[in-house]
Order: sequence, then structure tokens, then C-alpha cells
Amino acid sequence: MKLSHLITVLESAPPLADDAEITGLAYDSRRVTPGTLFFALRGVVADGHRFIDQAVRSGASAVVLEDPRFAPTDIPWIKVPDARLALARMAATFYGDPTADIPVVGITGTNGKTTTTYLVEAMLATAGLPAAVIGTISYRLGEFRLPAPHTTPESAELQRVLRELVDQGAKAIVMELSSHALEKHRADGCHFDVGVFSNLTPEHLDYHHDMATYLASKRRLFSDLLVPDSRKPLRAAVINSDDPAGAELAAASASPVITYGIDTLATVTVRNPVCSVEGISGVLVTPQGEFPFKAEMLGRFNLYNILAAAGAGIGLGLPLDAIRAGIERHRPVPGRMERVLNDCGVTLLVDYAHTADALENVLKTVSSLGGHRIITLFGCGGDRDRSKRPVMAEVAGRYSDLTIITSDNPRTEEPAAIIKEVRSGILPLGLHEYRADDLMESPGTGFNKGFTTVENRHDAIRLAVRSSSPGDIVLLAGKGHEDYQIIGTTKYHFDDREEAAAAFRGETA
Repeated sequence: MKLSHLITVLESAPPLADDAEITGLAYDSRRVTPGTLFFALRGVVADGHRFIDQAVRSGASAVVLEDPRFAPTDIPWIKVPDARLALARMAATFYGDPTADIPVVGITGTNGKTTTTYLVEAMLATAGLPAAVIGTISYRLGEFRLPAPHTTPESAELQRVLRELVDQGAKAIVMELSSHALEKHRADGCHFDVGVFSNLTPEHLDYHHDMATYLASKRRLFSDLLVPDSRKPLRAAVINSDDPAGAELAAASASPVITYGIDTLATVTVRNPVCSVEGISGVLVTPQGEFPFKAEMLGRFNLYNILAAAGAGIGLGLPLDAIRAGIERHRPVPGRMERVLNDCGVTLLVDYAHTADALENVLKTVSSLGGHRIITLFGCGGDRDRSKRPVMAEVAGRYSDLTIITSDNPRTEEPAAIIKEVRSGILPLGLHEYRADDLMESPGTGFNKGFTTVENRHDAIRLAVRSSSPGDIVLLAGKGHEDYQIIGTTKYHFDDREEAAAAFRGETA
């Protein structure tokens, strides 16, 4: 593709002295090959401007940059105010605008994004629109899978993946949008039909620093990426009106708003909701009509996910029959209240809950299931938001009969130091602190309400299983679908589901 064609998507396309042929895009100088257009992105750790010379030596045909002081002398270069935004728009053009002519749903919020994508995917499939999903668990279309290193990949990778999924037969796209991705313009080259907001609770404050900045990143989906145009004039914003942030996002939306909620007056809501161990049922109320439904899902928080997905269906103009079938045919989401079967009479659930709000929602649901006792195991990731650590411990201690504090992905932090910060949140509850060895020596019934700490997650899961007895509920929280653990800078294979199954079988290593 000619450089002159790529730059037409920029707000002000500069004249070119030399119209280079572009064969690929890169923002990492190590991935530059002859014919590549190199984007000098400013990162948290490194500044891409300092790698322009290396990109030129590797064969770059042209460079997009913000600071002309680093401009190369022997190949074309384009100065832009924001290289990330330029990358997003030019990547979409380079890969043939894969989202321009099919329905696209973007979902943002702290919790609930993944489950909502599965629900919307099921609704679209029922309506005859096989949907590709970009999310935390995978990038997929039916049984076709691509690696998913990030919830929302950098824009060049995102557009390449979208192109491949559309070429594989995707007739719609459902996409999780992280706050990082929205702030860094990764999705700016996408043409969204519907944007969905789930909720906002403290998360990623190590990056955003405060809730106002965190909310501002979410706002971009509705204010900047949902502007109706000639290609997609009927865009819609689907917003949780029960969440305090919902009103601000609705006010900022460039498109008509569809609200959903349980406790407030909303466009999409539910009558006679019932959340039980058998699932969720009620009557879904929409502007297009209402219908009874039953879903094999647990908890009030999943009722919100159902309403969010239904709102997206309404925004896309799907028939009510497809929306209802999508809800009722929804398949379990890996690592979201996922059961590990066993012969011990114990309900063991693995869930991705890794924020205080998500953990509380899950534990409220677990409490409603009527188990004998609740044993909760969780940890907090290293090199991430430290403020949530004591809060999660307080939540776990309040709802659980036994809380086991352990490691998550410690990364480059010392696991013992992370656990110390987590533990500070449970101490004010005045619970008895057990030695792990004492619990191991008197399994099953040998504890009253209390907590313990076990640094090694493998050992902690074995303790959780050994401490349980028939009728108990064991919750392994924080990692969900993840099949790895990051210690230092190394990623090791580790899966809570595999570890729990092995523990039930009596395996020790």
C-alpha cells in the first residue's frame, strides 16, 4: 500500500517528497523489516523516537513521529500530534477497515465484560451473525482461536486480528475494551455500532492514579468512538443506570442512550427477578417488548450482565427471540464461577474476581447458595494496584468462614511483602489467625471463623481442599481462566482448576 494512501486518514495529511511502498507496520524497531512503516510511540519506559535510527537500518520505508528533532534524513517521515492515534487509524486502513461494514459492539467497565461478550456472541449467533470475540480469555470465532496476550491488543495487532477473523467468516465483532486501550487509542480505528458500560469500581489505580482519570478513559468510548457518521448513523450507548458513573457517561455520549438497571428507572430492566442456586429467572422488559427468561448463571451481578447484553441486542436491532435465545443458550465462561467436579461433596468454584467489588459480588452469590461453610482463597498481583490489597482481604474475611491469603502473580515483588499488605486488611476484623500446619493436621472440621496465610499457591489450594468437608463451598479467586503464574519475570504453567482437581485426587505435587 502506498504511503500517500495511508496518510489520507490523518486529520492533516502533509505533502510527501517521496511516496514509499508500505509492506507492514511496526512500533517496535526489532520487528522492522524492509518496507515497514515505523511508528515512534512514547511509552512509559521507552521512547520510540530513540529507536528511529535502528528502524531505518533495518529497512523502514518511512517513519511516523511526534518530534521532528529525531527525523531521519534519508527516508520519508510524517509529523503527527499523536503517534498512537495515527497508528490506530492507519492500521485500520492498511488492513482494509475490517469493522467498517459489520456490526461491532465494544464493552468497557471494571467487571462483567467477559461474560457480557459471551452473551452478546450467543445473541448474534442466534440471529444468524457468527461473531468474533476479542477479549481477556481469547480472540476467537467459533472454534478458531488466536493467542490473546492482552484484553485489547495494540491497534496494529488489533486490526490485523480483526482482518483475519473477518476473513475467517465473522459477520459481527464483540470486543472487550480495557481502560488502557481506550486511553492509548488502540480501538480508535474501529467502527463501533454499540458501546456498553458495565460498572466502575477501583482498579488499575497504579496506572490511572485516581478514579476521575480512570472514568475519563472509559468516557472516550462514548464521547469519541460512538459519533454517528454516514457509514454508521444509528449508533447507540448502553449504560448501567444503577452505577453512579452511568449518568456522567450518558451525558457525554455522542449517540442515543439505552439504559439498563434493576434499582433505577431504565430502558431495559427486569420484573420479578429470582437469583437462586438453580440460576437466574425473571421477565426481561425492553422498548421492543418483554419476555420471561431463565439462565443457568449465578448471582445478581450476572443479572446485570444479562441486562447489558440485552441492551446491546436492542441497540443492534436484534429480534427479541434472538436476545432471549442468547440468554438461555449462554454457555459457561471459563474461569467465571466455574465448577471443579469432585467426589467429596464439596462445591469448588474458580473465579477471576481480582478486585474488591468483584470478590464481594461473587461472595454474596456464594453466600446465597446455602453451603455449610465458605472457604475463600485469593491473592493480589504484584506490580499492580496496591490500594485494593487490604480491601479485598476485608471483604474475604467478612464473608468467609476460612480465608486463605496466598500469592497470585507476584511478578517482581516479594510474595511475602504483598501478603503482608493484604493481611493488614483482615486483622481489624479480629478473626483467629491459624497456622497452616494446624489446619493440615486437623482437616475437614478443624476450624472456626478465621484466616491463614500460605505463600505458595499450590500449597494453599491443597490446604483449601483438605480443610473442606461435604457441603462446604470453596472459592479460588483471582486467576480464573489463567493457566500461568508469573514469578519474577518468568511465566510458569499454573491452573487453579488443575490444581484443585489434583488436590481432590490426593496428589501432592
